[in-house]
Amino acid sequence: MTTTSPLTHFDASGQAHMVDVSAKAATRRVAIAQGQIVMSPSTMTLILEGTARKGDVLGVARIAGIMAAKRTSDLIPLCHPLALTRVTIDFKPDVANARIACIASVETIGPTGVEMEALTAVQIALLTIYDMCKAADRGMTITNVCLLEKDGGKSGHFVRA
Repeated sequence: MTTTSPLTHFDASGQAHMVDVSAKAATRRVAIAQGQIVMSPSTMTLILEGTARKGDVLGVARIAGIMAAKRTSDLIPLCHPLALTRVTIDFKPDVANARIACIASVETIGPTGVEMEALTAVQIALLTIYDMCKAADRGMTITNVCLLEKDGGKSGHFVRA
């Protein structure tokens, strides 16, 4: 019995497999993802004043996010390893609401997109903030991680409404 599925990581028999992208054109692919971490106001102060015991929290989190984007295929079983051409991680502190937004932008020129790389970068950057500040605030919450935009490939341009 064969089935058809809109999910590309399953074959006609329903078995998981890595998608064959060999026939796809190498085009510029871009993905932007975001998420946020909510914390106590005192933890926000530690981060922004640079007085956290482990050092420059946002600087370390930025490097962790970049590294995570490059290693996504090691973490997610059916992701293709990609040669990334650009990864940026930006943080937007919202002091009034004691939260920090993380925005990751990832680019490549290749046959498959970089959405997973952007989403992974955000998650790991935010987890790094948690790790570096957990001694001060175990109640931090990572939330609202999502794809904001992607461009390139046959599915075209997506922008979150």
